[in-house]
Formats: sequence, C-alpha cells, structure tokens
Amino acid sequence: MTAPPRIVSLLPAATEIACALGLADRLVGRSHECDEPPAVAALPALTRARIDAAASSREIHEQVGKALGAGAGSACGTATSAALFDLDVAALAALRPDLVLTQAACDVCAIALADAETAVRASGAAARIVALSPASLSDVWRDVLAVAEATGTLPRGREVVARLRARCASVASRAGVLARASAAARPRVAVIEWLDPPMAAGNWVPELVRLAGGDAVDGRPGAHSHWISWDEVAASDPDVVILAPCGFTLDRILAEARVDDVRRRLAPLRATRTGRLWAVDGHHLLNRPGPRLVDSLEVLATVFHAGAFAFPAAARYAARIDGG
Repeated sequence: MTAPPRIVSLLPAATEIACALGLADRLVGRSHECDEPPAVAALPALTRARIDAAASSREIHEQVGKALGAGAGSACGTATSAALFDLDVAALAALRPDLVLTQAACDVCAIALADAETAVRASGAAARIVALSPASLSDVWRDVLAVAEATGTLPRGREVVARLRARCASVASRAGVLARASAAARPRVAVIEWLDPPMAAGNWVPELVRLAGGDAVDGRPGAHSHWISWDEVAASDPDVVILAPCGFTLDRILAEARVDDVRRRLAPLRATRTGRLWAVDGHHLLNRPGPRLVDSLEVLATVFHAGAFAFPAAARYAARIDGG
C-alpha cells in the first residue's frame, strides 16, 4: 500500500484545495501567505517576501518596479519571482516532501514555477511538482482535479468540484431571475485589483461578476489583470465599484481607501456618490483561485442585489465605503 504523500504547498489557493480534499494532515510545509484554514499557521513557512508587503499600494508598486528593474512596476504576468520572494531550500530538504504544489500564473504574486523547480532540485527531494495556472473558473475546477489526481483522491475531488459548481449555478440562476425582472438589477461593475496605480481585475473575476448578475466594465475575462487609470474608471461610469487589491485584507482596503491620493480619485465616481462603493477582501476571496472563489461569487451577489441575497461571507469579507 502506497503511503499518503507529504505535501508542501507554496500557494494559499493550493493549500485550501488540499484541505478541501481532506489532506490537511498531509501538509508538512506552506508559503508565508497560507493562512486558511487557520490550523495551517502551525506549519513551517518556507517562503518570505523580499519587499515590504505592509507598505501602501504606491510604495509596494514602486518596490516591485525597482526589484524587477521596471520603473512603472509590473502587472500580473510571468517573468521571475526571485527578486520578490525567498524560498528556504534547507527547510524544504528537511521536510522531505513527496509533492510540491505551486503556481505558474503570476510570478509577481507568488513563487514562480521555475524557482520552485530550482529549489526542489537543490533540496535533493524526489518530489513531484504540480503547478496551478488558472485564468477562469473552469481552470480552477481543473486544478482541484489535478491536485486530487496527484494525491489519489480523485473521487473526493470530483465531489468537491460538483458541489462548487452547484453553488455557482444556484447563485447564477437567482441573479438571472432578478436581472430579467428589472434592467436596473444588472449593474455595470468595476473591480479594482490594485489602487495606486489602479488595475482592472481580469482572469476569473469578470466571470464571477457575470454569474452574480453584473457586467464587468473594465476587466477582461480569462486574461491577466491590467493597469488602467482612474480617468478610465470614471469614463466607464460603473454602477458599482469594488476595491479588492491583491493581497489586501478588508481592514487594510478600508484604510487604503482613506489615503488622500486614493480618496480624491474615488470621490467623484457615481458609484461613490450613490453609496455603491465597496471593499471586498482580496487576500482571502477574489484573488485566491481556490474553493472560496464561490464565496466570492456569493459576496458579489449580496453586494449587487441588496436584500435579495444574504450570504454569511458578505458580513465578514465585504463593507460599504462611505464616500463622505
């Protein structure tokens, strides 16, 4: 009988996927950002950021640009993560993993696949590497099944995906009924994934907006998030604006929205004036392509359709921002 794998996860979404598959007790190491479920905090963290992640949006943008040799900073993409993150090879070797979960989607946001491969070789571990690279919800379901296949839990993986799909279908069906009843029930939505400078959320986010009964006005479904200007946001005149900067918790977004340079850009927006400017936790929800993207969908539906939905995650991860 084959022993269960010893798993190192270098990506928060991958950690959540592993736990959804019933593999929490097989995790032996994590990234510094893996924090859900809370028990994973007891695992050794093998990575650390080389920039000050507690700085403001503008300061982080400038740090990333300097580290990558690009004065304008870098949007989501793939290049190298070595200038942004460290991975402890000695600790990796000591953990003797059979499986390393990492990503190949955005090397600005987490350890790059190439860097993970280099570290595994240097550690001497005979570990299989599974890299997640989602750009859409269907890609996320594929990633769940890929982790399930690599860990011998494919039947459980199929059950997890079926439940997640069913929750999505339920929200989409109810939101669709509302939209057919009233054109006003289908808002035009801008989701901002970075604040200074602003970035329009792409990948799976426009798809989530659509399923929740809205239309994304700036994001490109299935494509990387991209830089825009606040003038472009204003010109698109969205009914709802959602601030969900990558890696920022709800409290941090609310604080950043009060920074003068950001606040003065938000104040003239119609969504701000009409009370439809929102903060949604980007760290835990919208920017983490794992099972809780469905929680993200439920939060969006609650935000778009006041009184029609009341999912618990909305109370924890979303807050209206006062434009005054």
